[in-house]
Amino acid sequence: MQQAQPPMTNWLSYVQLLDSALPIGGFSHSFGLESLVQNGRVHTSAHLREYVETMLVQSWAPIDALAVKAVYMYTPQEQWEKLWKIDQMQHVQRTSLETREGVVKMGRRLQQLGLSIYPELPWSQLQEAIRQQKCFGTHPLIHGWLSYHLQVPLSMAAEGYLYACTFTCINSGLRLMSIGQTEGQRLLAEMLPVIAAAWKQAEHGDPFEDGFGNTPMAEMAMMQHENLYSRLFMS
Repeated sequence: MQQAQPPMTNWLSYVQLLDSALPIGGFSHSFGLESLVQNGRVHTSAHLREYVETMLVQSWAPIDALAVKAVYMYTPQEQWEKLWKIDQMQHVQRTSLETREGVVKMGRRLQQLGLSIYPELPWSQLQEAIRQQKCFGTHPLIHGWLSYHLQVPLSMAAEGYLYACTFTCINSGLRLMSIGQTEGQRLLAEMLPVIAAAWKQAEHGDPFEDGFGNTPMAEMAMMQHENLYSRLFMS
């Protein structure tokens, strides 16, 4: 049974992790959006909104947010093998090589950043698992690990992760399309209730049994990105 979290000591510590300028490399990855822009599938703010909403409901919430939940489920009882298994399972299910590498790179950078600014947190179990290749240390796992040990409530940690995915995607769209900063912020504001609804739909799911992804066009775009002639992003 999931144990209750102690009250959060400083919510600003968590806000820092959601900063768009957080140096974990998110700005370097479009995760397939660049391919969709180049082939004309996404070329307006309305298209971008549809893309973000689809990713929230069909991928980020039922996959990544459940990895965040897994940290909260398995850490209190020190069920490490189950937690590492979730990370492994999600990693191999990502179709595109670029995407797999990108999610791991962001996770490892977040781990290094977290270790630097919060060295007092219990990192040894996670570090040893990564060293022994028991897990990959992907972005959602590390986000969940940091959030849990900063005493962030699960719902806030999951929605915060989805918020970070959303603004990273919108920021990529700003660089790829003719969309201004104000329009981007308006789109982000429109996505806030969608983020909450996406997590509400996924929050009772079991990370092992109920995680799913249903974004075939996005997956194809991620794979196509590896062969683009010119590109701005790593993935």
